[in-house]
Amino acid sequence: MEIFGIILFIVLITAVAATVSALLKDGRGHNPPVSSKEPWTAFEAPSGPYWNPRIY
Repeated sequence: MEIFGIILFIVLITAVAATVSALLKDGRGHNPPVSSKEPWTAFEAPSGPYWNPRIY
């Protein structure tokens, strides 16, 4: 039974260390700016809104 406790403890410590490592590395490094090569189009957009408030 003690072996399961030791394994659980090792897995827990590994998960905590991986989480801390991922949080510390998040956002570091070079992220290139988003650029678009083509003009924006709406392709199949409707000419009117999907929902129109109507007062009767």
